[in-house]
Amino acid sequence: MSSSSPTPFAKLPAPPYYIVAFSSCRTEGDNGYGTMADAMVELASRQPGYLGVESARGEDGFGITNSYWADEESIRAWKAVVSHAAAQKIGRERWYEDYQVRIARVERAYGFDK
Repeated sequence: MSSSSPTPFAKLPAPPYYIVAFSSCRTEGDNGYGTMADAMVELASRQPGYLGVESARGEDGFGITNSYWADEESIRAWKAVVSHAAAQKIGRERWYEDYQVRIARVERAYGFDK
C-alpha cells in the first residue's frame, strides 16, 4: 500500500481499550445493507468513546467488523443508540444468516508496517 492511500487499519491509542468483534454471514443481495453499514460507521464515529473500526467481507458473505472503544460504558451506550438498535433489528430480519458478537479488553497491541 502506498503512503498516499489510506490504510484499512484503525489508528488506535496505546492499550488498554476494548474491541467489539462482530462476525457475520450475510444473506444474498445488498437489500440496503451497504447504505446502512456506512450510516452506522458514521454514527458510531460520533459517539463518546469510539476509537475506530476495521471491516472485511469475503465473496462467500462471511465478514468481520471490529470496532474499538475506550471503555465498556461507551460500548453499552452505543448498543442503546436508537438508530443502531433499529439497524440491528433489520439486520436480524434481512441481512444476516447468523452472527456472533464478542467483546474483549485489549491489553497489548503491536504490528508491522514496511
